[in-house]
Parts: sequence; structure tokens; C-alpha cells
Amino acid sequence: MKIAMIGTGYVGLVSGVCFSDFGHEVVCVDKHEGKIAALQRGEIPIYEPGLDALLARNVAEGRLSFTTDLREAVVGAEAVFIAVGTPSRRGDGHADLSYVYAAAKEIAEAATAPTVVVTKSTVPVGTNREVARILRETRPEIAFGVASNPEFLREGAAIEDFMKPDRVVVGLDGSSDLARTVMADIYKPLFLREFPIVYTDLESAEMIKYAANAFLAVKITFINEVAALCERVGADIKAVSKGMGLDGRIGSKFLHAGPGYGGSCFPKDTNAFAQTGQDFGVNLRLVESTIDVNEAVKERMVDKIAALAGGDLQGKTVTVLGVTFKPNTDDMREAPSLTIIPALQKAGATVRAVDPQGRREGEHLLPGVDWVDDPYAAAEGAHLVAILTEWNQFRALDLKRLAGAMADPRMADLRNVYGPEEARAAGFAGYDSVGRQGFGTPEAATRRAVAE
Repeated sequence: MKIAMIGTGYVGLVSGVCFSDFGHEVVCVDKHEGKIAALQRGEIPIYEPGLDALLARNVAEGRLSFTTDLREAVVGAEAVFIAVGTPSRRGDGHADLSYVYAAAKEIAEAATAPTVVVTKSTVPVGTNREVARILRETRPEIAFGVASNPEFLREGAAIEDFMKPDRVVVGLDGSSDLARTVMADIYKPLFLREFPIVYTDLESAEMIKYAANAFLAVKITFINEVAALCERVGADIKAVSKGMGLDGRIGSKFLHAGPGYGGSCFPKDTNAFAQTGQDFGVNLRLVESTIDVNEAVKERMVDKIAALAGGDLQGKTVTVLGVTFKPNTDDMREAPSLTIIPALQKAGATVRAVDPQGRREGEHLLPGVDWVDDPYAAAEGAHLVAILTEWNQFRALDLKRLAGAMADPRMADLRNVYGPEEARAAGFAGYDSVGRQGFGTPEAATRRAVAE
């Protein structure tokens, strides 16, 4: 089949490349000439493991191409996917749908034959009905099918998620069989391998995406609140998470305490979901509380770091390991580091940062940070090291070497990579993590006294 993919951001690029690997002929469209020129040279604008090789192979085999000409891509395409951004709108938390609606209008103006228009972007309930209205109002003589096909890709594991999905969700408008037939053909490689494909109405497909992301955000935030309680009562959040996760009704995923969720999806989608609830007179109180608590978690991490420094960060050097919102991505959107690092700087600290992929974006988003490539060099003369992102490079550090390089060896392990006994044995004078007992802080001494 011939597919046009409108938008070469994270979702559009990964989806377009993977569809071409299914055997479809895919043209990816973007108005950004520099981005398209780079893609035509084989340069990837995002970091996603394996994507560069997959792109190069499908370009070489003639199934994948890139253009700035939307009309050229749409003509002859049996399906056109809308994969443009839907950022949070300033002021009210609504998803900004202007790019989606503009793309729908351009697609309608370019179409010359019956076409299925598929929304891949994350959009609130009712968006696809409006897309259908725009298409039919713009070109009433063309038979358009409309489908909602939300993505469920984890950054850092997107290709695996696309090729071996938990499920594929396809929402249909019910006005014709065209959209269902085309979508079934597009996903035939997955159907033949018996991956679940859920067909539903447009509204349910839109709701599935938001409800799934909101639930995962709630799960992360819940375990972070439990972690705070564990610190007070002397429990170990890692043991608690394991004991909870072994319950088949709960599951172990997303039960890892840390500095709060970030990224391109959870913050934006929880805000939009809560706003949708308010628009329809349904207060999604769990989701609204999750948003508030997640911000408070980041502030609590700043307090942890300050406590390790004796309550005063003025003139101290803090080495931050990891700035992206998760490992195996260069995505800085809503990363906890964007809250934590400026707060450390405001308190008077000098911040050095190490991240395998985050520097390119981080240099613009985090002014005043000293960027270093090597964690041991970054720790030289530092008063504290804070682990914000659990990259593999930070999971097997020589802790003795790290402590030996520091002026005052203290560690805020905000991803629970190591443990207090490891840190103590390596020569650290202070250690704290999330949801476990640390040492070398006034709070730790108080907890120990209470326990005794």
C-alpha cells in the first residue's frame, strides 16, 4: 500500500519507518526543510535505538522516502496518517489541535481519490469527528474514511513496541467500510502473527489512549507517595514494590520509585485528560491529584539533595548523572531535571551534568550547567553526585573511584540504582535514595533514633 505520514516527529518517524518495514511504500512529510534534508541524508533527528539502521535499509530498498510536498505525498496514497504535535495549550491544559486540523484541511485539498485519513497523534475525544467534518466540508465530492489509531510506543523501545505490540487500537467512524478495509491491510503483518487488534468507535479509541496513559501516571505517582511513607516508617520501597508487583492484579511495571514522571506523553496527556473531564462535567480527581503530586515529588527530590549537603547548597558543586526523562532517549520534554537543576542553581549550587544523549537539548534548556562527558571527571572536586536518569553507563560505576574524586563524597541516588551499604563501603559520607533508609543527613539520623 502507499502511505503518507504527515509529521516526522517521534511518533510519525518511528511509525513511518516501521510501516515501510512491513512492506508498504511510505512517504514521510514535514514542512521543516532542514529536517527533511537531514533525513534524506540518513540523519536521524531523534535518538531511538535501532531506528537509523531500519531507516537506512528501507530507504535503500525503495520503500521509504521524505518530502516537504504534502500534495505530492497524498496523491495516490490509500491512507494518510496525521502524526503532528498536540502540545498542551498555554493557560488551560487543553491539547492544541490546530496542527491536526490544519493537516486535515491540507490533506482534503490535496486528495484526488477516496482516501482514509488516520489520526496517529494523541487527541481528545471528539477530535476525529471534527477531522471528518473538515474533510467532507472541504471536499464533499471525495469519499473519505476516518480512523483513529493511537500509538503506544515507549521511547527507547519504540521499534520493539511497534513490531510486537500489546495491542493495536483502531477506531472507525462507521460511515463506510473503506477505513476498516484499509486499516486491516496496513496491519495485516501483525494480524497474521496474531497480535491483538482492537476495532472500536472513534470516541472509544481516543479514550483508550488517554485512559491508559493516565492510569500509568497514577501508578507511578502512587508508588512515589508510598516511597515517602516508607522513608518515615523504615520500610524499603524496593521490597514493597516487589511484593506488590507479584500480585497478578497489579503487575510490576511502573512501580519504580523515583523523581517523578516526565516525557512527551504523561504530563501533556494527564493535563488534557483532566481538562476533558472538566469540560464534560466529570471531575477526574485521581488524575488531577496525580498531576499535583508529581510536581511535589520533584520538589521533594530537591529537598533530599539539599539535606545531603547539610541544608546549604551555596558554593557547592553538584554532579548530575542523567538529564533526559528516561534512559535510551534524548527526549528532555518535562524531564524532572528541568525542575531539579534550576532549583539547585537557585540555591547557589554549581551544576555539572553528564548524559549520553541529553546534552544537545540540555544545553539550550539548562543554561549555566557545565557539561562533562565522563562521570568521574564530572565528580572531580564535587560535593555531591545525584543520579536522575538510570542510564546503563551509571549502573556499574566504580563507587570507590567516584567517591575518591569528590571533595565531599555524598550521593543522592534518585533512581535507587545502588544501596546504602554499597555507598558506605565505597567511602561515601552520605547517601540517600527514594523510599529507603540513607545515612549522613539529619533526617536519616532522626529516623535511626526513632527506630532505635
